[in-house]
Amino acid sequence: MRVLFVTLAATPHFFVQVPLAWALRAAGHEVRVASQPDLVEAITAAGLPAVPVGPRLAQDESVEELRRRQEKAAERLADPPDAQALMRMTEDRPERLTPAFLDGLFTVMTSSIFQNFSAEETVDDLVALTRRWRPDLVVWDTLMMGGSIAARACGAAHARLLYGLDLVGTMRRHHRASLAARPRALREDPLAEWLQWTAARHGGGFSEDLVTGQWTLDPAPAPLRTPTDLPWVPVRHVPYNGRATLPDWLREPPSRPRICLTLGLSFREVMGGEQASVPVLLEALAELDAEVVATLDAGQLAETGRLPANVRAVDFVPLDALLPSCSAIVHQGGFGTSQNALVHGVPQIVVPNDLWDLHPRADLVVRSGAGLRPSGPGPLTPEELRGLVTRVLREPSYARNAARLRDEIAGMPSPAELVPVLEGLTRRHRRSAWDA
Repeated sequence: MRVLFVTLAATPHFFVQVPLAWALRAAGHEVRVASQPDLVEAITAAGLPAVPVGPRLAQDESVEELRRRQEKAAERLADPPDAQALMRMTEDRPERLTPAFLDGLFTVMTSSIFQNFSAEETVDDLVALTRRWRPDLVVWDTLMMGGSIAARACGAAHARLLYGLDLVGTMRRHHRASLAARPRALREDPLAEWLQWTAARHGGGFSEDLVTGQWTLDPAPAPLRTPTDLPWVPVRHVPYNGRATLPDWLREPPSRPRICLTLGLSFREVMGGEQASVPVLLEALAELDAEVVATLDAGQLAETGRLPANVRAVDFVPLDALLPSCSAIVHQGGFGTSQNALVHGVPQIVVPNDLWDLHPRADLVVRSGAGLRPSGPGPLTPEELRGLVTRVLREPSYARNAARLRDEIAGMPSPAELVPVLEGLTRRHRRSAWDA
């Protein structure tokens, strides 16, 4: 069969898709990967055929554009809160999930995120691609809903592959319940309106699977995923970190406990927002009897001054190669970084900021017993972080719980084992192109 992967032009999102794409290709299926032109080099470096669609996403240049979209969307609301509150997809307090909050959330998320990532030109290119190439299955990034529209336009089966917690599915469930409880005249649904309008341009209409897929592929182990009533299929996370050459020092076992400090690929500029700065993090680790491997680029190193004697700074090293030698990892809570640590059974100290799902993931890591996070909302001090790392290194329960999660992940279906499942689901869901 033919399988099209659709991903946001962000390497961490794409890296999650690579092992499954290669498993399908190794099984004899045709595979292509569609994304904005920004990602073409990363796709081809992974040995997969790239199809650029739409304009460049240019994430590094779009902060002001995102802010403008947020402000414009907020103008539609009677009493808008600040921009961050308008995009709080992690909100789970029942008293806060009011109709006004949910309407505002989806107004801003639709205008500033979903429409931005699946711009008109991008969706048009995706639809043209699927109608020309005729894939049997489309696997799409949960933030790229243009993938579901393109799949429906050609009759392909389609599934979301999650990058992180299923915040979209969870908040969509809350919003639909809120809408159903209101009089019909008060049921404003900006996400459905946008998808209906976009689908109609290609001869179709709206249905909920355009938001959440016909089924969902989730690489997170059960203790670290959000409960959902959506059809879902587990798949083992197999780390892919891009092209890399292993340094000589990584070939020898460390002489003392090794700690990885990483900001992840997604958030190179900040770590934890107001939580901690790079100098604070390094100061905290400087006094430990441990070797610290810090994946810091030149910009981050510029603000640190002289590095502590126990810190080895490297611009990049694949976590899949580094983490087996580590006793702990300090990171910002990104999905790829956390999953790499889980796969190798490494206890985690998570210093999250307010972006997307970092706080709830940090909470899930703590709840699983496989790591710790700062206790309060204030700035993180070197003393607190040093205490967290020391506790994780000294108390065996963290290593035991991390090993338990590692074994649970090893028991999930591998991408290769998932191929027959996807073949069966594709046969069941594939159909002729939609009727107007």
